[in-house]
Amino acid sequence: MSAAIHLGTQGWSYPDWVGTFYPPGAKQEHFLPFYAGVFDTVELDTTFYHAPRPAVVRSWERNTPAGFRFAAKVPETITHTARLSKVGEHMEEFARALEPLGEKLGPLLVQMPADFTRDPGSTGLLDRFLAGVSGTVRIAVEFRDRSWHARETYDLLRARRAALAWTEWRDLPRVNDVTADFLYLRWLGDRREIAKYDRVQIDRGASFESWERDLRRVLPEVREVFGYFNNHWAGHSPASAAEMKRRLGLAPVEPKSLWPQGELW
Repeated sequence: MSAAIHLGTQGWSYPDWVGTFYPPGAKQEHFLPFYAGVFDTVELDTTFYHAPRPAVVRSWERNTPAGFRFAAKVPETITHTARLSKVGEHMEEFARALEPLGEKLGPLLVQMPADFTRDPGSTGLLDRFLAGVSGTVRIAVEFRDRSWHARETYDLLRARRAALAWTEWRDLPRVNDVTADFLYLRWLGDRREIAKYDRVQIDRGASFESWERDLRRVLPEVREVFGYFNNHWAGHSPASAAEMKRRLGLAPVEPKSLWPQGELW
């Protein structure tokens, strides 16, 4: 298996994880350093709502080891409010805000709204947006309307070297086309089904098997894989990420093996 595989979760700041993933008594400031001892990547959800302050980005870099990767969701002002129209300056500002991460910056996720449907106008917007992104930034695009599941879309993404995000979300058909030299995977769920995130509550065995088959098929075609589980997918995203690592032949880190012995944090 030649591709470098990075699997983690969507965010790390969940009090419900204390006592199951994080040690009992762990405080917010302990979360990221501990998380980075278990997983080597995380998807930043907070960036969807606003660009982070420089001091915050520097703290993310400082509290993670070499080789850790942060994927970041592009702000909703770009994807949902402006809908990719005339956002070059805003994308540049967003990229600058993440510069303190240096080599720890992974792909940026462009998550489009469910009512962003494919037509000549929206296709043109997407093409111009991707053309304007710096070549040093890796982009993955998540479509939430099935009208984008078309060869024309995949050809456009390949031409712009952007990855088609493979996403499991509600009743949206799952795509498995490769459009870049990396994969971007997202396991989402229904927020109405999960209220507490301290344990696995939904059996996703069949889904795991389907994903594993698709991934093993395309791994020779890519250099890197970035994959992120949401708590709502099965109830406890760290356990889901660990299970996928096991299925792909990777050795997961047992969180409790890192808990301090005989003392509280």
